[in-house]
Amino acid sequence: MNPLQVVAIAWRAIRANPLRSALTALGVIIGVAAVIALTGVGQGSTANITRSLQSLGTNLLTVSGGRGGGPPGLVRFGGAQSLTLKDAEALREQFAAEVAGVAPVAQGNQQVKFGANNTSATVIGTWPDYAAVRNAQPEQGSFFTEADDQGRKRVAVIGYQVAQDLFDGGEALGQKIKIAGISFTVVGVLPDKGDSGFANPNSQVLVPLGTYHQRLGRSNNRGEPTVSQIYVQGLDKNALKDLQARITDFLAERHKIADPEEYDFNVQNQADALASVNQVTQTLTLFLGGVAGISLLVGGIGIMNIMLVSVTERTREIGIRKALGAKPRDILTQFLVESVVLSVGGGVLGIALGLGLARSVGNLLSISPVFSPGSMLLAFGFSVMVGVFFGYYPALRAARLDPVESLRYE
Repeated sequence: MNPLQVVAIAWRAIRANPLRSALTALGVIIGVAAVIALTGVGQGSTANITRSLQSLGTNLLTVSGGRGGGPPGLVRFGGAQSLTLKDAEALREQFAAEVAGVAPVAQGNQQVKFGANNTSATVIGTWPDYAAVRNAQPEQGSFFTEADDQGRKRVAVIGYQVAQDLFDGGEALGQKIKIAGISFTVVGVLPDKGDSGFANPNSQVLVPLGTYHQRLGRSNNRGEPTVSQIYVQGLDKNALKDLQARITDFLAERHKIADPEEYDFNVQNQADALASVNQVTQTLTLFLGGVAGISLLVGGIGIMNIMLVSVTERTREIGIRKALGAKPRDILTQFLVESVVLSVGGGVLGIALGLGLARSVGNLLSISPVFSPGSMLLAFGFSVMVGVFFGYYPALRAARLDPVESLRYE
């Protein structure tokens, strides 16, 4: 039989029962749509987190106070106050030829006020290198200088959301705000960086570290000004692992700690943080994709069930075709084509539905979905295989029907 005739006969059979055909394809549509939507949103989440981490600075090492000995992971904020300002000064001096900048950080949550307006913000005391190290160049005004830090000047660079909360979109530069009741002059406003989930930069206020320690900070039990983190930006990303190891050894020697399990600090590489986050999100994406794949399996079982019913209903028709000269392979091909057409149609509709769902969920979660041709081809190819695999048995059963018994069937 001509292949075009086979397709035409199969299409007529599908059109003869549109509701049943639609319900048969529904399982495949839902399965493919789920795979496309979940993988798109999952990959979009991975890309979003990667951009967020990279927007906080590149070639970045983070020295944090706290017990060491654990595996590398996410950059942690806070921790034991075991790092001092002298540690940061020693790092800057020791590795001056290998780093682009060093920025120690002391921080705390404070109420920030301007007139009748007030907001809660993370107030960070740091060095001017913070602007380059943490990608915090002001959109308006400028960052404070080394002279401002040395002179304990009461100047501040405020985040985008802080500016919106205090000034309602009005002019912020040159205005005097109060932090913990102390007056500071706004010299810069940071651009909108979105809520990255990692110490939201829009809700930060940056002040010179010397001013912070004098006005807002604390010292350790030896009277030394402490810092919670020291950010170090390497010059060469390929040498970052080596720099990380040598900074660890340098600080261990300074703190007179020989056992790595007893280190009172952690030196973490931004690349390790990215790798950890990407591994988690990719595993989650694969898991969700696998769950969605089960929907395709269920859809395939639905196709087989409906095709078996169809064979039973059309037993007499099969007998007439065989009596008129149709060969078993013609019957097999006809029913197999019907199954494949249903699964292919379901796959195409599922891809369209999945793209729409992923964009809708992405808009809801403020995530830009990432669609890879590979995942779409995989989902579509799987839907075709489902049609062939689950359609073969009913088609084979139809092909093996005895023509005499089929003609007798009522």
